[in-house]
Parts: sequence; structure tokens; C-alpha cells
Amino acid sequence: MAIADYQDHRQTDSLIQFLLNKNPEYRTAAALALASVQDSAAALQLGNMVLEDPLVEARMAAAFALGQTNCIASGNALIPALQDKDIRVKREVLEALGKTIRKEDLSVLKAVLPIDTLSQIGLAWANYQLGLRGLADSTIVAKQSEFLKNTYPEGARLGAVHFFNRVQNIKINRYSTLLLGTCADKNVFVRITGVNALRKLDSAAAVNTLIRILKTDTDYRVRISAVRALASFNSLKASQAVIESLNDSNANVGIAASETLKALPELETQILEKSKATKNWRIQSNLYKLALELGKAGIEEEIIRLYKKSTNDYQKAALLNAASVSMAMFDFIANELKNNSVLVVKTTGAQALVNLNQKFSKERQQDFAVTYQEAILQGDPGVIGIVTSALKNPELKLKELIKDYSFLLVAKSKLSLPKDVEALQPLEEAIAYFEGKEKPNFPTNPFNHAIDWKLVKSIPANQQVKIKTDKGDVILKLWVEEAPGSVANFVELVNKKYFNNKNFHRVVPNFVIQGGCNRGDGFGSEDYSIRSEFNLRRYTEGSVGMASAGKDTEGTQWFITHSPTPHLDGRYTIFATVSKGMEVVHAMEVGDKIIDVSLIK
Repeated sequence: MAIADYQDHRQTDSLIQFLLNKNPEYRTAAALALASVQDSAAALQLGNMVLEDPLVEARMAAAFALGQTNCIASGNALIPALQDKDIRVKREVLEALGKTIRKEDLSVLKAVLPIDTLSQIGLAWANYQLGLRGLADSTIVAKQSEFLKNTYPEGARLGAVHFFNRVQNIKINRYSTLLLGTCADKNVFVRITGVNALRKLDSAAAVNTLIRILKTDTDYRVRISAVRALASFNSLKASQAVIESLNDSNANVGIAASETLKALPELETQILEKSKATKNWRIQSNLYKLALELGKAGIEEEIIRLYKKSTNDYQKAALLNAASVSMAMFDFIANELKNNSVLVVKTTGAQALVNLNQKFSKERQQDFAVTYQEAILQGDPGVIGIVTSALKNPELKLKELIKDYSFLLVAKSKLSLPKDVEALQPLEEAIAYFEGKEKPNFPTNPFNHAIDWKLVKSIPANQQVKIKTDKGDVILKLWVEEAPGSVANFVELVNKKYFNNKNFHRVVPNFVIQGGCNRGDGFGSEDYSIRSEFNLRRYTEGSVGMASAGKDTEGTQWFITHSPTPHLDGRYTIFATVSKGMEVVHAMEVGDKIIDVSLIK
């Protein structure tokens, strides 16, 4: 408990003392705690620990902590740890080096010859991390391509496909045969990411493969990847395949198709037909947006008619988003922003207005400026956070129109930490822009919510939670020993019935479903924040993480992943895992209701 409390208070010196403790469990816990603190002052002692500690788990924890602490000392400490005789430690050391090693030391990683399975997995993820840092040269790309082969373990293949999917500015056409091969991988998670990576190929074979996958793969997530990849190709054939996917048996595939479909004149008739035929309001709204982009007459009136008829606030928000590509909708959007009291509608109206402004930056700028000022003075944090992104955009030249920016200072005076951190960050940027300063005065969340240790002690290690939704039940297993602060916070909110009758306000197909917002639009929280708690767990299907606006800003919102999401690893707290009901998670759509959340006794 003392170690977790020092972690919660970010007391590096006290945690370093525990790295020297005779009890190996304390040393391991302290190292993991420092992975969340991420203080370079601990790098030297963590380096000694990863080399000298007799306990394998302690050395693994130290390696992970060094990888989380991005400094020169971390990389230097990890290099000799490559000689560790335990392959579990070596796997962690490899990935940690990928996060921290300097360019001039890359030869060390290039010289690694991974013979065992864990070393192969570790090197694949080390190369992935190097790629994200822009350090992947042709040699590393070639090595990573080897891991695409099905002779390597699933973990290595997964690291390799994520590398080719996410890393920018690498030439991959020479590896097209290997990438095309991942589309038939027996592991669905390799297929999901490998299919998505085909968007980077300049190949007719890629388009044909993606079209075939849309017709044959039984996993909807793979089909979503195919839809998104096809949208990257400038061909009518690819776009035609995407529009046909609007009728997919899984609504999430249709939604992804409607989000990625391009406004091509050749597809205008089909877009209109599909918009009238679909029963899914998200698909319909996205198609109306495309029709507006094509300049189709009468769509503005149809959007307004549906908007006024709808009793679904999330549908209204989607229709406002659709309206954000037509300047003729300025007055309608501005009126909803000003007068609608439903927060998800109001904030979407703000974003729609900003989108409209970016598209039509030379029309009615004075009206945009006045509307922005009025919206900010209403004082809603969500609206402030969105609108200030337009004010600080030099391309919109609003600074030339707004001579008196005192309204920004008035808005700032009404906001407070930690509740309004997401609004204060862009607001400070806007103020700095208007004041002519290069760097804004970024707010940071102070320590304000200590862990309730009495509550933590009452939570069993195998505690489960039932989330009752209008689509069915989802059962979570809480990881109280790995993320005590996050679990205690979640349980406290459950006991207060905080989540009951709230919505899943965000659903990104084949990414996450997100809930816990008291506003219903993603900007909601309570007047406190908790600390980030990072551990050795990695995001896979059914991982439950804390949403945040940056490190140590977590509060009430949480999400569940549809598939592995390695770009979240070590950046968002994992505090639970779905143990039953993933089919319900996959069926969730925006606006679906959380009826009740309760602890399973």
C-alpha cells in the first residue's frame, strides 16, 4: 500500500528506496510504480536492477519502467541487459530499447539474432517502436518484413503488421507479396491489421484482394479494415466496393464505409439511393454529408426536416455534422449552437461550425467571429474547448477581426482544474496566440484525489462487475492489484450508481466503445482527477482502459477495445478485462444505454 501511495503522490525518492528493499515483491512493485511516474531520476537505480536483481519478475518490471522513462540514461541502462539469460526479461528489454535507444546505438538492436519465440516477439515490437520514433531505416524495415512470415509466432507477426500499418514514410511496395499474405493469416488480429496496411500499396492486386475480403472474411473487423484501406485508392472500382459495403450485415461495417466513402460525382445517384434506403441514422447522416459535398440540391432542407423530426439527440448531432460542409447551413448550425441546451447537440454544433469555417474560410468571417465570441461567453467547457481551436488557427485570420480578446480571459476565469482541463488547454493556446506569445501557459492537474485504501482493501482480487445494457450484459474482471486507484475510483462510481442510465457516447468501429460521461458528449467529468497507472498489460480485445486528456487526467470515462491497440500501451491505464459478453461490446452503437452497473457478489 505504501508503494502505491508513493506512486499516487509521484514521490520518486521514496520509490527508489524500495528498489533496494530485501523483499523482491516490494522491489517489483516499486519498479512498476516508477513506470507510471516516469521520472528520469530513477533511471540509474532501475538500470542496476534490470542487470542485477535475482528475481526475473523484478528485472522485467525494471525493463518496462525504463522503457516508459524516455531519457538517454534509460537506453544506456537497457543495452547491457540484452545479455540477460531469461528470455522473458529479454523480451521486455527489447521493446523498451525500441522506445529509448538513440540513433547512434541502433547497431546494437540490428545485431540481435532472435532464436527463441519471445525474443522474436520482443524484437518485432522493438522495431515497431523504432518505426513510431522515425528511426526505422531500410535494414530495420527488411528485418521487420521477415516477421510477416507465418513461420514466426503470432506475437511477432502482429508486431510486424502494426509496424507496416502505422509507420510513416517507409517504402513497402517491395514487400507487397508478404503483406498480401497476411490477409489470409489464421490469426484474426494479424488479418485485421494486415488488411488495413494494404492501403499503402500501389498495386491493383491490393484492390482486388480487399474486394475479395469484403465478400469472404467472416469477421466484421477484417471487413472494416478492408473498407478503410479501399478508401485510400483513387479508383472508381475501389469506391464502388466501399459503397456496396453500406449494406453489410454488420452495421459497423456500413458505418465505416459511410465514413470513408469519397464524394465522387459518379457515385451521386447511388449515394442518394442508399441514404434513402438505409435505416441506420449514422450511415444516413454520413451519406447526406457526401451528397452536400457533391452539391446536390434539396439536401439542406432534408437534413433540417429530419433534425426537427428526430427524438434521438445523437442523430441530431450526426445531422449537424453532416451540415458542416454547406455554407447555406451556417445560420441553422449557429442557431443550434446558441439555443440548444442538449450538450451533445451543442458541442457537435460547435465542431460543425468550426469545420464549416475551415472549409469556407473567406466567407462571412465576421459572422463566424461574432458567433464564436457569443458561444464562448455562454461558458460551456466543451464548446470552449472546440471553438478556441478555430480562434488559434492562423489560417482563419480571426485575430485580425477580433481586436478585444478579453472574452477569452473571462471564459478562463470561470473554468477550473481538474474538471475543465480539456477546455483550458486549447483556451490557453488561444490566449497565447492573441497575446503574441510563442508558448502557452499549459495547465497541469495537481494531485487532488488520494486513493481510498479502505475501499481498495474491500475489493477481492477476482472482483467482477456486470454492465447491463440495452443490448445485453457485459462482465468485467477488475485488476485491483495492478491499478488500485483506477479500480477504487470505478467501484466508488458503481456504488453511487453513477453510470446508470448513461450512454455509450462514442463508438469507433473496430476500435473502442466509450462511456462514463455525465454530459453524454465526451467532455464530461467530475471535479477531480486520478493518476495514471501503467502496467505490463497490453491492449487486446476486451481490454478496459481509462479515458484521459493526457497523463494523470483520468476521471469517470472508460472504454473497451474491439481489437489489439498497441498504440495505447503504456499510455492509458488498463484496469479491467471483459470476461464475458464481448459479442455485446461488438454490437454496441452510439447512444446505446448503460442501464445498470453493479458488483457481482
